[in-house]
Amino acid sequence: MGSFILNTFVYMVRHGESPKEGNERTRGLTEKGRIDAQQLTATLNDEEINVVISSPYIRSILTVERTAQQIGKEVLVFEGLKERVFSSEDERISETELLPLLEKSFSVPNYALNGGESNADCQKRAVKVLKDLLASYQKKKIVIGTHGVVMTLMMNFYDDKYNLDFLQNLTKPDIYKMEFNEQELVTVQRLRSGNIKES
Repeated sequence: MGSFILNTFVYMVRHGESPKEGNERTRGLTEKGRIDAQQLTATLNDEEINVVISSPYIRSILTVERTAQQIGKEVLVFEGLKERVFSSEDERISETELLPLLEKSFSVPNYALNGGESNADCQKRAVKVLKDLLASYQKKKIVIGTHGVVMTLMMNFYDDKYNLDFLQNLTKPDIYKMEFNEQELVTVQRLRSGNIKES
């Protein structure tokens, strides 16, 4: 018997650890990533989740799919929730290239590499999906399997304290529980799984 809730809750779930090499869309989870995803599932089990949504990227789906299984549902995939597209290539951008790009992107929201999208473009497409979900699943508890940058940009739309510093302090995986009154953000709380270590 689920408890009656007045507001809508969104659980932003950053995916678990993923291999450093490989295609952005199809990279899965490392062994640590799989173990952490199990612990994350146990944390979310206590939350009485109603629906599980994900980015189309495999590492994100794998992080939340067990939560969907636990409630007897499929993971609903939304293309608009994919990670920010940094360049025209599908390959992962290196850590040494990524930090200067992010620093510039968070100070100049319309900055983009050739063939990639800007923070502003990424935020616009992802927030559109989030607003639609808030309208479609009012007074429900929604898990969104996501990625560091796009998650930060979605949260930043509601409160600009979710910035580059916030992004750099996220772990893999990580969970932020956002409470909404219709389309208005009320509170944000970080949930920690019992054995997930800060990294």
